[in-house]
Amino acid sequence: MLALKLIFLILGTAFTAFGGLILFFMKYSLINGFSAAQKSGRKDKDYAEKVGRAEFVIGIVLLGAGIVLVVFV
Repeated sequence: MLALKLIFLILGTAFTAFGGLILFFMKYSLINGFSAAQKSGRKDKDYAEKVGRAEFVIGIVLLGAGIVLVVFV
């Protein structure tokens, strides 16, 4: 159970951090191949914001689950 707690906390922190950097600080270079795709017109900033938002939300959910596991189990 300790391993599960650590995995949730580490993954939650990582996803929240990267999602926040992409979403709030516009670090689009963290998305693989985004610069080339943006130059060719295949992807735009809306796509990057969706990716950042998805990562941020997944990170918050994982972090919340990890905290719940630590507190209650």
